[in-house]
Amino acid sequence: MIVNGKKIADEILASLGESLRGKKLGIVASAGNPATESYVARKAQVAERLGVEVVRGRLEDIATMCDGILVQLPHPDAEALLPQIPGHKDVDALSTQPEVMAPVAAAVHYILSHEGIGVANKKVVVVGGGKLVGQPVSQMLRSMGAAVSVVTLESGSLLELKDADIVVSGVGSPHLIKPDMLKPGVVLIDAGTSESAGRVVGDCDPSCASVASVFTPTPGGVGPIAVAMLFKNLADLIKKD
Repeated sequence: MIVNGKKIADEILASLGESLRGKKLGIVASAGNPATESYVARKAQVAERLGVEVVRGRLEDIATMCDGILVQLPHPDAEALLPQIPGHKDVDALSTQPEVMAPVAAAVHYILSHEGIGVANKKVVVVGGGKLVGQPVSQMLRSMGAAVSVVTLESGSLLELKDADIVVSGVGSPHLIKPDMLKPGVVLIDAGTSESAGRVVGDCDPSCASVASVFTPTPGGVGPIAVAMLFKNLADLIKKD
């Protein structure tokens, strides 16, 4: 079964109704990076749909005027900037004390729940240990009772995929994962994004859908849901404030 991330994202955004109209989302982003501009444009498009004003600038300039703040990664000053984001405005959950779940982790959680997939005592392999995918997703799945292994360049092996019940990948390596590396019936969540031959592709070869019981493609899978979850985070933080 191939997950339709755009349809799920539309459902999440529709549930927000008019709750965010007139609110402001501050984005700190480095200029001149095409990938960064693409990510910001995608968020700005959803913001416009919800009536949210996007304000770009330096963190110190937008911190007080905006209802939510994010630092678009990659950013050269990320390590210095992220701890400065107030937890009650941190829509990406990358500050020192976030009050919401990271958008990709929330997207993975939603997909598993939406498809009725339990994770307790399941063997899960998370490929990648980054701030946006690997770290928050592995933490979330462990909290749900899964036995989680994290494979990175420095530790673990892709051979672990062969007997995994659930695989989540977010390394940004085009078509790294092939069908013969997986157990038939695996739940395969591709949260990786990269460019190959001018196209956006995921970590998983599309032919992996033939062995997976649940498969999220890239593009059109986790990405749209994660963006929707970012705005749900904004709504939740405003309610708490």
